[in-house]
Amino acid sequence: MPKPDLNRRKAILTGIVTLGATCIPSVSFASIFKDLPRKLHLNNLHTGEELQTCYFDGKHYQRGEMKKINHLCRDFRRNEIKDMDKRLFDQLAAIQKIIGSNKQIHIISGYRSPETNKMLRAKSTGVAKKSMHMLGQAIDFRVEGVPLSEVRKAALSLKAGGVGYYPKSNFVHIDTGRVRSWS
Repeated sequence: MPKPDLNRRKAILTGIVTLGATCIPSVSFASIFKDLPRKLHLNNLHTGEELQTCYFDGKHYQRGEMKKINHLCRDFRRNEIKDMDKRLFDQLAAIQKIIGSNKQIHIISGYRSPETNKMLRAKSTGVAKKSMHMLGQAIDFRVEGVPLSEVRKAALSLKAGGVGYYPKSNFVHIDTGRVRSWS
């Protein structure tokens, strides 16, 4: 009796599981990181501050590292800090994994105070009155050296929240709200 080819079976099973996971977005997104540490290299373009962080150790979010991320993503105009939604950073890490890059993530906008949001709305039609930035649930960014269209495509594939595409301003918006997209 021939010996079963376990490598072939494993490859077929992995393919089936991967295909199935892509049909169920929440499983696919969650499975990208199950029990793995999550690292990011962030740069706030307005303040010049950089942070290399392992904010999740494979089991727990690291409180001290999350505090550093919240500080980096603060409303720099008013120097106000808000606890950012951890899922944003999981999305950023997943986007980097999908595009195969560990390059620096350039933060354009993280938390915005209601006062800053109002001021920005007065200057631009592209700022939402009830922006999720005011809740710490949105971030505008780009990835160093990666075409913006590729970043957008990766963000959309997660089906983990809102994705806005702003090629003229050179950034992608992600948030932890309902799944939707716009340009």
